[in-house]
Amino acid sequence: MPLSRTTRFTQVALLAAVLLCLTLTGAATAASVAVGTWKTAQTIQPFYYQEGLPDDLQVEVRAFTNPADQKTALLAGSLTMTGTTLAHAIHSAVQGEPIVIVAALCNKCSALVVGKDSDILSEQDLKGKTIGYVPGTMHEILLRETLVRNGLAPETDVTLVRVDFFDMGTALARGSIDAFLSGEPFPTLAVQQGYGRVLSYPYYDDSVSTINAGMIVRRDTIEQQPELVKALVLAHARATQRLSNNREAWLTAATAFGVPRDTLEIATANMELAWDMNADFVRQARTLGERMQQLGLIDHQPDYDQLFDLEFVERIRTEL
Repeated sequence: MPLSRTTRFTQVALLAAVLLCLTLTGAATAASVAVGTWKTAQTIQPFYYQEGLPDDLQVEVRAFTNPADQKTALLAGSLTMTGTTLAHAIHSAVQGEPIVIVAALCNKCSALVVGKDSDILSEQDLKGKTIGYVPGTMHEILLRETLVRNGLAPETDVTLVRVDFFDMGTALARGSIDAFLSGEPFPTLAVQQGYGRVLSYPYYDDSVSTINAGMIVRRDTIEQQPELVKALVLAHARATQRLSNNREAWLTAATAFGVPRDTLEIATANMELAWDMNADFVRQARTLGERMQQLGLIDHQPDYDQLFDLEFVERIRTEL
């Protein structure tokens, strides 16, 4: 018996409703997260997260040029997780901002560079010189630590000048500054291009040591979506291990950021990709915070139990 027009219309409407529900259900199960980082060899891991994530979780990597902007985007909800320096994370925690460090990102990467033909032969010779730096970075802490250890007052015995990372080489080459403390690959480029030499790698085992940057999330993300955080930290750990264990793949990938391969070959001796954290890592961060307070960069210490959450790396450590 033929269906009436009304019956056929009703069936079509029901079918459309079912298809719409299936579409919406599929959209609801798909998830997309944004992760922030820098386009540098030592912070490359987020670009390889997708290989370690389930198919229904898509990651969008957004590149930044400074840690403050990354943190601001995280707090604004534009990012789910991002890299930042440990110094900036501590400073943010002191200000009461709800960020949590859930994984390490990189270690080392810093160097103190002077002009190739400079009369600066030791750190004590920096007295009276003009030094370029980027405020709020680990490099600033290491620079100030170096000066104080050598009996030099950062505010009176030297002239500290804010210079963007990409401008430091030019400033040193033309004599606008006498030295800079920066991250790789800029120290290596200065040596390669013939206008600079590395004076020192200012890592102090009894102080800040080689810790540098970490991955942070908002505290409410941990409270509301702990499995998402775990998935991202796991992807971070897997990417770190893959790249660390395959130096050829790491360097080849990093050339996409515009740094020559021969430069990276040299610079990676002063770089270390990282993901794991333990009690010693937190102890070094506490020492960093204490030095920051002694140097006048913060006026009190943060709650490190709130700032660090080791649960995710501890769970992943057993899985890997």
